[in-house]
Amino acid sequence: MAEMTFWDHLEELRWVLFRVIGLWLVLAVGYFIAMPYIFDNVILGPTHNDFVFYDLLRHIGESLNLDDEFFTQHFEVKMININLAAPFFIHMSTAFWMSVVTAMPYLFFEIWRFISPALYPKERRGVLKALILGTVMFFIGVLLGYFMVYPLALRFLSTYELSSQVENVLSLNSYIDNFMMLVLCMGLAFELPLVTWLLSLLGLVNKSFLRKYRRHAVVIIVIASAIITPTGDPFTLSVVAIPLYLLYEMSILMIKDKKKEEEGEDESGDESEEEIKEETEQVTS
Repeated sequence: MAEMTFWDHLEELRWVLFRVIGLWLVLAVGYFIAMPYIFDNVILGPTHNDFVFYDLLRHIGESLNLDDEFFTQHFEVKMININLAAPFFIHMSTAFWMSVVTAMPYLFFEIWRFISPALYPKERRGVLKALILGTVMFFIGVLLGYFMVYPLALRFLSTYELSSQVENVLSLNSYIDNFMMLVLCMGLAFELPLVTWLLSLLGLVNKSFLRKYRRHAVVIIVIASAIITPTGDPFTLSVVAIPLYLLYEMSILMIKDKKKEEEGEDESGDESEEEIKEETEQVTS
């Protein structure tokens, strides 16, 4: 295979961008057309009492004979719009972000196909694993944020009363802003193992460092979980904190301890030197 010139690489990159942007435009148009159905049944799903997570809580309460309001609460949210142009811009922005998120696997595939010819076989395996892991973990985080974290936060914040004289009326802009922020933040939070692995390749962190500061990480994870879901109950806090802690432990398992590698290399180097000395002694004798 002939070696590609700089202009050949530039031409190939141009076609990569065309394909990615083309797919993004097709998805954006499709989501824009289907947005009324998606908005009612998916985005506004956590506002309805028959949402799958609320049904799960009620099922748990009935199975364990729990009469706490957390498991038996009837929940419904009504929203209003106070901005004339908000529905149109939310329609467009939601279609845009959904198309971007959905197109991410194809974007990673195009990146892989573009850079893979320049990588060694060992590097190809590492980069391919990183792209697959990053994509899967991101979507797991998004699903967890949508089905569990955001519904819990919404149910607590929308029913919280500062005063009996103040009625909570949720605006459309407020709902969408919090929905996008929390769901995408959970998706990004699940990239922790991948980020840690990349930092380990750069020599910035290692297994011993993460183990040494495990207790500090637990405190930070609990604080971050309390900020993400300020509900006050331990169940909601654990829904966020436990997955984040498991991700931290997964990060420790994924990376290698460079100190041990260096010691292994030194030992192998010493053994090889000793073997060479023995061989030279045998030859001279």
